[in-house]
Amino acid sequence: MRATIISDVKQHYPVLLNELISIISPQYGGSFIDCTFGQGGYTKKILDFPKTKVIALDRDSESLKKAKDFQKKFDDRFLFRNIKFSQLKNLKLKNKNIKGVIFDLGYSYTQIKDSKKGLSFENVGELNMKMGINDFSAKEAINLLNENELEKIFKYFGEEKESKRIAHNIVEDRKSQEITTEELVRIIESSKRKKNHKTHSATKVFQALRIFVNKEISELIYGLINAAKVVKKDGVIAVVTFHSIEDKIVKYFFKSLSQNKSISRYMPKGDEKINLFKLINKKPITPSKKEINENPPSRSAKLRYAIKKEDFYEFETDILDKFSNLIEIENFSNKL
Repeated sequence: MRATIISDVKQHYPVLLNELISIISPQYGGSFIDCTFGQGGYTKKILDFPKTKVIALDRDSESLKKAKDFQKKFDDRFLFRNIKFSQLKNLKLKNKNIKGVIFDLGYSYTQIKDSKKGLSFENVGELNMKMGINDFSAKEAINLLNENELEKIFKYFGEEKESKRIAHNIVEDRKSQEITTEELVRIIESSKRKKNHKTHSATKVFQALRIFVNKEISELIYGLINAAKVVKKDGVIAVVTFHSIEDKIVKYFFKSLSQNKSISRYMPKGDEKINLFKLINKKPITPSKKEINENPPSRSAKLRYAIKKEDFYEFETDILDKFSNLIEIENFSNKL
């Protein structure tokens, strides 16, 4: 999950960079966590301000190469960890003065075009889609899950209207051969009764598989929960999403914890209700026409942020219950 970049120029392009920087205000110094380091676009901009420090995370081991360059240049102002951002709590940051935590949930051009990762429907050969620190691949999911499970993955993670037909045809086809990337694309295209000429027929199914293989639902939920724990009072959590499921999760998390049902059991104020977050903008920030023209993939980006009002570590949230149906679908992976 990384910053989207210019598709034709093939360079790193951190989406909504100026908007995000204006929100987290690194010009005043402080420590920040970049949960999706990738090619380092956000981190570089933050470190351009001399009184800042960045703790960068990424599950993709390929990011280690870029991180070493940053380490040489910024020395003790930069720290990199090759972990998933849901593991934030393992960094032991409870007493650190974290002013901002940022997430960019897109994929980079480099990752999409990496044939070893197999994220794109333009690849050939074995299905993969593992972003790093994974338990299974898309190959195992497509070839081992049953028809009902595949249908739900495509329907709920990809919002694919032809999910039932596609799942059925996959199960029929794999009786005679193992499903490869190109075979999966062929099945999807032959299953579609209506063609959308604006997007490739396989787009939604491949999105769904990437979400499933990388457990992006629970990863995002636990990432948000742990980010809310480590960021200090008046600190900011900022998230750039690229599809509706991600945006719904972020929107609900911020909104629910900015209302009176947000209660800390650990504050020395008796049973007083305390809102964890303050929301400045209830609507998401979207890219300008100029940015979309320069980088068309940014058109689906949405930036939401929340400011932490109270400096406590533990709090209650019902977000796991709210999205339990999606987590149940993720748990189909337990049989792989």
